[in-house]
Amino acid sequence: MTAEPTVPSPGAPPRAVPSSSVPSVSVMPPRGTAAGSPFPAVRPPAHPPSSVPLLVADGAAALLGLLALSGPERPPLVVALLLVASLLLRPRDSRPPVPTLLEEVPAVWGRVTVVWLTLAALVAAYRPDHPLSLRTVLTGLALQATAGCALRGLVHMRRRAVLVRRPHAALLVGPAAIAQRVAAAVLRHPRCGIRPVGIVADRADGSAGLPVLTTAEEVRRAVIQNGVRAVLAVHPFARVEQESLLRSLTESGCVVWEIDPHSPSYAAGQRLAGFPCRRLDMSAARHEGVGRRVLDILVSGTLLLLVSPLLLVCAVVLRISDGPGVVFRQERVGKNGKPFTLLKFRTHRPADEHESATRWSVANEHEMGRFCRMLRRTSLDELLQLWNVLRGDMSLVGPRPERPYFVAQFSKTYPGYASRHRMRVGLTGLAQINGLRGDTSIEDRSRFDNAYIDDWSLWQDVCILLRTAATLVRPTGS
Repeated sequence: MTAEPTVPSPGAPPRAVPSSSVPSVSVMPPRGTAAGSPFPAVRPPAHPPSSVPLLVADGAAALLGLLALSGPERPPLVVALLLVASLLLRPRDSRPPVPTLLEEVPAVWGRVTVVWLTLAALVAAYRPDHPLSLRTVLTGLALQATAGCALRGLVHMRRRAVLVRRPHAALLVGPAAIAQRVAAAVLRHPRCGIRPVGIVADRADGSAGLPVLTTAEEVRRAVIQNGVRAVLAVHPFARVEQESLLRSLTESGCVVWEIDPHSPSYAAGQRLAGFPCRRLDMSAARHEGVGRRVLDILVSGTLLLLVSPLLLVCAVVLRISDGPGVVFRQERVGKNGKPFTLLKFRTHRPADEHESATRWSVANEHEMGRFCRMLRRTSLDELLQLWNVLRGDMSLVGPRPERPYFVAQFSKTYPGYASRHRMRVGLTGLAQINGLRGDTSIEDRSRFDNAYIDDWSLWQDVCILLRTAATLVRPTGS
């Protein structure tokens, strides 16, 4: 959780990114087009490969592992547990190109080891008269892991062969010189399964290579003629400067990859022809999954019950020391730009509603009472937002919500700021645990927020919550 700034911002006012430092690409889909994308839908759309073959491979490997169990050790419940656990803990496919057998060995063996140790513990707890022997566990583990690696390897080998024969046509978005270099490298590595067919840029650089597309009509024609199914954004600014174009191509069925030829690595460690890359979710509304909402409800509901005595004490002390009006309500911008009412303990009293909505810092902070300053320093004034989380206005983790006035200003000034509203806003986020609280760079916050959304996982949420809890133990006054 993070408190809002209570002193005038010491930094310079927000400034726009100079146009000279950002290579602009003039190809933009027309605004206000009819419903849907201005580009034709690719058939079939470039969705991830079907998970059915890998599901079958993992299920078959689990059945082979059952051969290690003797008759009394193989009741229906044990069989069901083994199959369900094996399928729930399947390794995810997220790397371009298709992973190789050796790349999956650690994940498969680790997953199967967890499954068999968990199964042995459950059987020993609920059927102490027929526990699984060490020999049975090791034999079943080895059978399932070996079969799982071999069967998944066959599935991936077939997918790679199909991609080499029929690679996905791709457009590159970014400065022509950089895009030509990336395209040449990708063409030298056919195992990538991608065939560049054109470059979207503001102007040609005069060098030989792929055709440079400079108008929306040329891009549309290239998508139709080549059946484009992938887009490579090859410059750090391409993603934020060409968000409308990339989103339109995504809606037409393309998969968008971000490549930074000048960066040594992305944290995810993915590679395309040797370049660090990561897949971008350019959909208008980021799909967050049921697990995230379940986590929000369980944690926020539990915390509200646990801290309700503390909330009551804070409310009583505030009422006595600062008068009526304990709860502060303010309009904030949530997911997809939808406004909601954020709740906090009132620690200051703005002159009027206009000041509250449009003033970045709080006036007359020195007049704030000692108890109010303590609430802000420890972020206890934010605890009421657990009710916003339980209601579904917010999530535990996500970009911090801002007031509509500043959202409008920052969206004009900072490329990519509006994109952070693809996901539900949160109590804390990746930007906050990296020190971006209070009067810190909006541009940096936007970058961290979008990186969080692009790389979202439930485990990342858990890690951010744990780091936030550690920060609250040693508050820094932010």
